[in-house]
Amino acid sequence: MRILGINALFHDPAAALVIDGRCVAAAEEERFSRRKHGKRPVPFSAWELPEKAAAWCLKRAGLRPQDLDAVAYSFDPALARPADAMGLDDPWDHLRLTYARQAPGFLAEALPGLDPQAVRFVPHHMAHAASSAFAAPGAEASSVLVLDGRGERASHLAAHRVGDRLEPLHAQELPHSLGLVYEELTEHLGFLRSSDEFKVMALASHGTPRMLSELRRYVHPTGDGGFRATAVPWSELCAPRGPDEPWTQDHADVAASAQAVLEETLLDLVRWLHGRTHDSVLTLAGGVALNCVANSRIAREGPFSRVWVQPAAGDAGTALGGALLLAAGQGDAPQPMTGADLGRDWSDAELGAWLKTAAVPFERPADIAVTVARALADNAIVAWFQGRSEYGPRALGHRSLLAHPGHAGNLERLNDVKGREQFRPVAPMVLADRAADIFDGPLPSPYMLFVHDVADGWKERIPAVVHVDGTARIQTVDPASEPLVARMLGEFERLTGLPVVVNTSLNTAGRPMVDDPRDALECFGSAPVDLLAIGPYAIRRAGLFQSTDEGAMR
Repeated sequence: MRILGINALFHDPAAALVIDGRCVAAAEEERFSRRKHGKRPVPFSAWELPEKAAAWCLKRAGLRPQDLDAVAYSFDPALARPADAMGLDDPWDHLRLTYARQAPGFLAEALPGLDPQAVRFVPHHMAHAASSAFAAPGAEASSVLVLDGRGERASHLAAHRVGDRLEPLHAQELPHSLGLVYEELTEHLGFLRSSDEFKVMALASHGTPRMLSELRRYVHPTGDGGFRATAVPWSELCAPRGPDEPWTQDHADVAASAQAVLEETLLDLVRWLHGRTHDSVLTLAGGVALNCVANSRIAREGPFSRVWVQPAAGDAGTALGGALLLAAGQGDAPQPMTGADLGRDWSDAELGAWLKTAAVPFERPADIAVTVARALADNAIVAWFQGRSEYGPRALGHRSLLAHPGHAGNLERLNDVKGREQFRPVAPMVLADRAADIFDGPLPSPYMLFVHDVADGWKERIPAVVHVDGTARIQTVDPASEPLVARMLGEFERLTGLPVVVNTSLNTAGRPMVDDPRDALECFGSAPVDLLAIGPYAIRRAGLFQSTDEGAMR
């Protein structure tokens, strides 16, 4: 079966192509359109489809729209209720339902040759659940927990995977939503709602949860697999912050309190689910599953022996999940993900042609991994563009900014390069066989979705990647799946004695992660990055601007 998955209705529009149960391509529309998150999650944008991402997925596999057996659209309007009937203040939500009902026709126009009858509506949270339960390795018998802002009429799903079937166990009806509560706080703290929730998580580390008892009045588990989460009077807890105003201790404390009550509620849901299934494996999806601090507490204190989180846990991942769910229903055994590198790539010859067209001076060293390791050892900042781009919000060694972790000033330096807040941490990538010596937490951690305590003696050696609370959100690197990154890390350790390199996403604030060579060159040209490693080629900032100056003089 050849099935295209589509996420479009709320935010992070994306497409994924599943052939015979295996994902062969997946990409978010933002990487093509260069609009962060693809679009804003308002009813008036619900008609917008991931046209470019879908067309690329088909091109990657050499398929035409008429070659598809089905298209999975990750929202089922037949399950939805009017917003006011669900207690939501969203007077234009009916537009979403109208656009969703018309999605088959819209998709047929966007993908000429597609039969509208091939489009299938997949319940939103079932698509989330399938994206995790079916994509996780070794999860044939597992539990799955989904939490986000909202779906058709719920904000949560607990389910059980048995073989190629997903059995729903419980769903929390709206308006109660942990995701919406966190979104409201994000907006109250002056950040962009449904975009900057990770900033609240980072800010929480700077505060104390002194408002926790007050928040429990509004957010708490109910003991039956559900919870209450609505109508939090944020202004009574702290004054709102303007987008350009400095944050105060009150702002950090309310963020810490919200983080704590979120974690408490999640732990109750996890324990309830385990009591019904007695599984050893838990998989997580939904936007809340991108909260790596909460994930780590679930792994540390919860009853499951292994926790796996979908790397594209937000709505983009429902494109994959919807396609996997339809595939399983048609008898194709879903295949687990082997990595998040499911996006675009270019051959060495194609990259060389890009660089020649751009008329930039470049070199082809004997080993780009060694060249980069030496530059990092000399405290250069390196833009790393290698292989297929990542699916999901994390840079995992394909579209990354790299730096030396041993210099504390590199945290401020990278945040300046990216133009973002200084309370934001950066992450370490580490060789998988060295991780346990330095970091305490769930291992392996290839998708940067957990936080780990940094061992005594290492905090002083790698200060750039240690957050204010003594933790780090690590990415472990397996040489079998990431040989180039592993070789660079190995050479860097040989030169510095440190098996760790700073890894943050290759983008600047408010822009999507770099995806194609033009994006890489534009980012490199506009940000103070010392070296661009693009495929086997190296472009040095000094050489680039020396060449430009000489050209101007001539």
